[in-house]
Amino acid sequence: MVKGRQGECVRLCTRGKVLEYKRSKSNKYPNTSLVQIEGVNTKEEVDWPHGKSGVVRSKFKSNLPPKFMEAKVRVFMYPSNI
Repeated sequence: MVKGRQGECVRLCTRGKVLEYKRSKSNKYPNTSLVQIEGVNTKEEVDWPHGKSGVVRSKFKSNLPPKFMEAKVRVFMYPSNI
């Protein structure tokens, strides 16, 4: 927990689940994984979602192997000005 701008506590990590690789109809992109964050259900709740359900795109230092699909992860949310 970290103090926010007005003094309220802000949670910096939450749970999530790895869904699959980013993909199109015929191609998969293993360098980008799609993660469903717990409690995020709409596009407006995250800045850069994937689609309309609030699933976010995430990149890891090395590509995730296929056995990590449907695995639970801890998502750290850092404030960004990008």
